[in-house]
Amino acid sequence: MILETALRLFQDRGYDKTTMRAIATEAGVSVGNAYYYFESKEHLIQGFYDRVTNDHIEAAQARLRGRTDFASRLQVTLEAWLDAAEPYHGFSVQFFRNAADPDSPLSPFSAESYPARQTVVDLYRDVLAGSAMKLDAEMAEILPELLWLHQMGIVLFWVYDRSPDSARTRDFVRRTTPMVARITSLSRYKLIRPLVRDAEKLVRDFIVPDGIGTHERPPLR
Repeated sequence: MILETALRLFQDRGYDKTTMRAIATEAGVSVGNAYYYFESKEHLIQGFYDRVTNDHIEAAQARLRGRTDFASRLQVTLEAWLDAAEPYHGFSVQFFRNAADPDSPLSPFSAESYPARQTVVDLYRDVLAGSAMKLDAEMAEILPELLWLHQMGIVLFWVYDRSPDSARTRDFVRRTTPMVARITSLSRYKLIRPLVRDAEKLVRDFIVPDGIGTHERPPLR
C-alpha cells in the first residue's frame, strides 16, 4: 500500500515535491509507520526497482522455457522487461531526472541499486547458459554484464518513447536483438575476444562504481 501510494504521488506531483508525510497521509498510515517500512524516499525507489525486477525475472523465466536459440531468448527477456515496466511508464521521466544524477542512490549504477542490478545480470547469465550457443568460460563470465548494459540502453530509449504501448521501443528491441546476438556469437572467436575484454573493462572502470560486483573476478589478462 505504501509503495503503490508513493508511485502514484511521484507520478502526479513529481518525486521532489512528494514528501514522506504526504505518502503516509495518502496511504492512511502514520509517518512513523511509513519510515518503519521505508527509511526514505530513496528506499521507496529501491522498492520500485525490486518490484519491476521481480516481475521481469518471473515473466522472463516463463518465456525462456523450451527456447534454446540465443537471439530468441534475448528478445523475450527484453520484452519481458518492457511488459513489467510499462505500468510505470508515465512515472519514468520524473524518476529518470533523479536517477540520471551519478551521485544519486537512485541511479541504476549506484551501490544501493547493486542487488537489483546483479539479479538482472544473473538472469542474462541464465539466458546465455540455456542457449545452444557455445561460449568458453571467460566469455560466459564477461557477457552477462554487457547484456545488462544493453538493457540499460533499451531503458533509456523507452523512457523517452511516447508511442502507444511503447511500440517504437518494442520495434527497437526486435531490430537490435539479432545484431547483439551476432556480436555475442562472434565473441567465441579468438580474434573478437580482445574487443569483448576491452568492453567489459570499460564497464568495470567507468560504469560500475568502485568495482562493485566485479571484485570476485580476477583482473583480465
